[in-house]
Amino acid sequence: MANAGSRRTKFVLDEDRIPRAWYNIAADLRTAPPPPLHPGTHQPIGPADLAPLFPMALILQEVSTDREIEIPDPVREAYALYRPSPLYRAHRLEAALDTPAHIYYKYEGVSPAGSHKPNTALSQAFFNKQEGVKRIATETGAGQWGSAMSFAGAVFGLEVKVYMVRASYDQKPYRRILMETYGAEVVASPSLTTNYGRAVLAQTPDSPGSLGMAISEAVEDAATRDDTKYALGSVLNHVLLHQTVIGLEAQEQMAMAGEQPDVIIGCAGGGSNFAGLTFPFIGQMLRGEASYRIIAAEPEAAPSLTRGVYAYDFGDTGHMAPIVKMHTLGSDFIPEPIHAGGLRYHGMSPLVSLLKEDGLIEATSVHQRACFDAGVTFARAEGILPAPEPTHAIKVAIDQALEAREAGEERVILFNLCGHGHFDLAAYERHLAGTLEDYEYPAEKVTEALAALPRV
Repeated sequence: MANAGSRRTKFVLDEDRIPRAWYNIAADLRTAPPPPLHPGTHQPIGPADLAPLFPMALILQEVSTDREIEIPDPVREAYALYRPSPLYRAHRLEAALDTPAHIYYKYEGVSPAGSHKPNTALSQAFFNKQEGVKRIATETGAGQWGSAMSFAGAVFGLEVKVYMVRASYDQKPYRRILMETYGAEVVASPSLTTNYGRAVLAQTPDSPGSLGMAISEAVEDAATRDDTKYALGSVLNHVLLHQTVIGLEAQEQMAMAGEQPDVIIGCAGGGSNFAGLTFPFIGQMLRGEASYRIIAAEPEAAPSLTRGVYAYDFGDTGHMAPIVKMHTLGSDFIPEPIHAGGLRYHGMSPLVSLLKEDGLIEATSVHQRACFDAGVTFARAEGILPAPEPTHAIKVAIDQALEAREAGEERVILFNLCGHGHFDLAAYERHLAGTLEDYEYPAEKVTEALAALPRV
């Protein structure tokens, strides 16, 4: 249904329209994804190699080429706490920009944890619980994934240990408190609770941490305990698979609006948010059913898609996770402590990277201050305060709308607003005070990190 009275048209699906199956883009790819490799042997990895980290159901999803994978009823029931999420047409933003473009956004900030992350957290928690797992070890950057996994642990009765990147742990204390309220144990990473964390702190006591470091700690934790599995919030195939509920709903909602997007935009750090919205639409492109312009928006401080190399690299800094072929800045690269902590990752999802190599998507990098400018513009027009991560997509959407104005053409723009910014007010305070800083692309540090790519 739609209500245009507020000048923000809302398209809402009934609860029975929650997708019954996830969309698996592997079924439609033009190029077969290169296999992940064992971090020790550099040989293609098998299910037995992944069993210490993941339940078998997720391992099978990771390698599946079935186009549709059924969503279990308990997961759909948990999704019903917040799904289907709304699609909005941003009339007030269009008016503020004086653009003929039609701007739509899918809003994932309605979830209990405040972002899109529960789409996979609930799924991973369910499959772990089904296999008898008692405890989950995971990492988090900005805290969105950690919040989601903590919430999912509460839903399905799992203990959760979260290694939170030190920079975000210090910047976002309320995210930590939310995780603890859900029942999780949260420590700053690098921490003193793992061998890897102790080694990093011995060398760099004031390390700001990184997602790569936090992943190493969580992987070590899971691999050394029989009652524990590891849960990842982005990058891997099964994680992106679970997020496709976003795009599947958006396709139905755009049909309700009577339009099809010309441009589809998502912010990109590890790839889960971007893939969740875009993969169902890219699937249409791969099957020859439609044509779209797909743009990934990433931070200038960690531009893996725009300036990284496409190569096999470790997914973590401690070289414990599988080696995957992806766009990477080097696993030793530690991005600057931007407030979009969820985008502070040295690599990109192998599937998203492959799509970039095949020319199906494009990418652009954006500076932090320009993103917060866009976030403020959006909040004043639409009333929703965006998290720092999706301000990257908002910035690119605004640029597209202004291009349409200059060209005097209609353009339908769709982006994913993957979370709210209520716990990010310290960053907005710095932006409004003019003290937020931009970080230039650290070419020298990236070159140094790329020199350590595994020889495979």
